[in-house]
Amino acid sequence: MSRPPGRPLRVVLADDSVLLREGLVRLLEEAGTEVVAAVGDGESLVRAVTELRPDVAVVDVRMPPTHTDEGLRAAVEARRSVPGTAVLVLSQYVEVAYADELLADGAGGVGYLLKDRVADVDAFLTALEDVVGGGTALDPQVVSQLFARRRSDDPVRRLTPREREVLGLIAEGHSNTAIARTLVVTPGAVEKHTQHIFAKLGLAPDEDQHRRVLATLAYLRG
Repeated sequence: MSRPPGRPLRVVLADDSVLLREGLVRLLEEAGTEVVAAVGDGESLVRAVTELRPDVAVVDVRMPPTHTDEGLRAAVEARRSVPGTAVLVLSQYVEVAYADELLADGAGGVGYLLKDRVADVDAFLTALEDVVGGGTALDPQVVSQLFARRRSDDPVRRLTPREREVLGLIAEGHSNTAIARTLVVTPGAVEKHTQHIFAKLGLAPDEDQHRRVLATLAYLRG
């Protein structure tokens, strides 16, 4: 979903905690985004996304009535109803399956952050821009857990330690320039690593952003 240059980011926010919801509304509006709706349940989220066509939905995983995964289910349904809607899921817990389900369509434009990350306003806003741009933004704790649970037949095991490090940073949503800065290498070196990663994961030449999403999905499914 493209956004005209200069137009504020349009956000639908869904969280059943009134206190947190209002805090997020204030944070987002102070950052220059336009919160077009703030709701407290999954059904209202789907309706708001369908009617208002925001750039991104920021969604709490656990909402009424059972406080398990209603927010996630609503986010998946909203993306089906309005393809291209970016989704940034917030959670108090690391649940890798949530990120996997959101990424399953291979379209990108999804993020999964722990609520503690919202305190880092710049990182939170960067994650929003990343998912609106079609990328991914996975919490570093999710990425860390993925390293600990790889299967013996996982294609990611064919990657070198440095390539795995680069793939983990791709999954977090970092650009090649940001990865180069983090690893203290040149952008050209990072580009070589990413091309090797795509080849080892069997990702044929395609639009680069799409391959980054597919690489992240392969990483999750290991």
